[in-house]
Amino acid sequence: MSAPPLELRCLTPELCVAGQIDPTDLPAIAEAGFGSVICNRPDGEQPDQPSWQAIEQAALQQGLRFAHLPVVGGLINAQQVQEFERLLASLPGPILAYCRSGQRCTVLWVYSQARHQAWPELLEQAARAGYDLRALAPPPQS
Repeated sequence: MSAPPLELRCLTPELCVAGQIDPTDLPAIAEAGFGSVICNRPDGEQPDQPSWQAIEQAALQQGLRFAHLPVVGGLINAQQVQEFERLLASLPGPILAYCRSGQRCTVLWVYSQARHQAWPELLEQAARAGYDLRALAPPPQS
């Protein structure tokens, strides 16, 4: 059985998200012009899921930068949001972030941008990419 085609959803010109990728997807990701890949999925969520190390190795072979920031859906904390924002600012773009469906990556992005953009605007950008985050509570203002 062959893997389904890679479905990328772009939140901005510099950040796209996707569901689980496979090491064999990395040549196409590099060819599409991405500079970096961020894995937001912990290993072992599903038995057939490739390890983040396998994805990292394939990414590096394609000349891509790679970062591993595993988060559990519904349990995203402020430190993870800050680290995601730091990665977005420091890794060469465009960046592809992936998890099981792309939603955790999108939540991380929305929270990481909440100090810079209006909350309704962020939710609208997520919705245009196919992620309905209206139930998501805005982060506390600091």
